[in-house]
Amino acid sequence: MSSDIYRIAIDGPSGAGKSTIAKAVAKKLNIDYIDTGAMYRAIGYKMSVCGVYPENQEAVNSMLAVTDIDFDDGCIYLDGRDVSDHIRTPEMSMMASVCSTIPEVREKLVEIQRGMAERKSVIMDGRDIGTNVLTDAEVKIYLTASDEERAQRRFLELQEKGDPQTYDEVLEDIRQRDHNDMTRKLNPLRKAEDAVELDTTGMDIDQVVDRVLEIVAEKTA
Repeated sequence: MSSDIYRIAIDGPSGAGKSTIAKAVAKKLNIDYIDTGAMYRAIGYKMSVCGVYPENQEAVNSMLAVTDIDFDDGCIYLDGRDVSDHIRTPEMSMMASVCSTIPEVREKLVEIQRGMAERKSVIMDGRDIGTNVLTDAEVKIYLTASDEERAQRRFLELQEKGDPQTYDEVLEDIRQRDHNDMTRKLNPLRKAEDAVELDTTGMDIDQVVDRVLEIVAEKTA
């Protein structure tokens, strides 16, 4: 691997702002942000187009064997085609949820994610990036915030969308998600031993981005 290539892994609980921060940092550093959620949507899209059903393991495996995904300038490419405008639908969101439960899909996407990180500098966020996907990443950050702050952020987002959920309901959902993520058998959410923990409680987006950039500079100097 070239010494000019480095990988940034951002993990953390739901509502910590991982995707927002990762996208902003990618733009500042002019590197690719790897939207792992979009990758599952892309697989779901291909399954829909090809008429492959999740329960047909043989068909799923055959499809995965000839599947390639990459990112460039904020766009996601499926088998060389930009599918960014095709995967942001409720149907693809549901398909992504189904795909994420298929072990072979998860294995394939981790393989692709690692391959991208070998070819170019990337920033990737999720629940197990630093502990499973990119265990040798040069920069690992565990982004977190208090339950109450994460719930408040999510609550405001939902209000803007007209969602009727109350703050207490959102807070309970955040706590349940944390429990599920941290206790699942396959690659549970946890802070990697060599990750820098960044508590964003009371910080705005610009402050968090600046701090992440400082950490990246320190780790890649």
